[in-house]
Amino acid sequence: MGGFTTQFVVALTVTISLALVSGCLGTVFGLFLAISKGTALPRVNAVVTAYTTVVRGVPELLIILLIYFGGTTLASKIAGRYVEVNAFTAGVIALSVVFSGYATEVFRGAIAAVPAGQTEAAKSLGLNAWQRWVFIIGPQMLRLALPAYGNLWISLFKDTALVSIVGLTDIMRVAYVGAGSLRAPLTFYLAAAALYLSLTTVTLLSIRLAERRYPALGR
Repeated sequence: MGGFTTQFVVALTVTISLALVSGCLGTVFGLFLAISKGTALPRVNAVVTAYTTVVRGVPELLIILLIYFGGTTLASKIAGRYVEVNAFTAGVIALSVVFSGYATEVFRGAIAAVPAGQTEAAKSLGLNAWQRWVFIIGPQMLRLALPAYGNLWISLFKDTALVSIVGLTDIMRVAYVGAGSLRAPLTFYLAAAALYLSLTTVTLLSIRLAERRYPALGR
């Protein structure tokens, strides 16, 4: 297994990069959708609701396959020749879509939980919409959303394993190849499990630290 140690290190870097990029993009898009859903525009609310319903109702693996093969088909038609979408790019897009779908509902619930009197008080002080978000709604929403938002990150690190099906050389892919090459599936899959467990454990500890640093309202 010694020859696969370096591959596991590289794969770990790929997995972390995939999760961080997808999580950050999904967070930004999810927050945007959550804010949009809070508007008084029925059409906007309907579009956002339809988006989150579809994303949360379709398996993550299917979304990855649709984006990978759909993107390849679209790129090939545009280029006039066969063009294969990069596995990392397809994974980032797919996981960002999945993350944003769940994050939207997490942020929406947290925003709704902020007392309306806080916003009214901010308006009476003359704060504009941007200032109300930065100084009043945002900090309170963050504290309320933190536990559920942290769970999304834990799920995201585990979901990165699904991207290996389209050829991305991540932890799961290296474990699969190593298990087949050396005929030692238990050894390689246990190694992969240990790496994923280490990632989720670090994430969980970070969440706990953040929760202690930013205690929930009412405590």
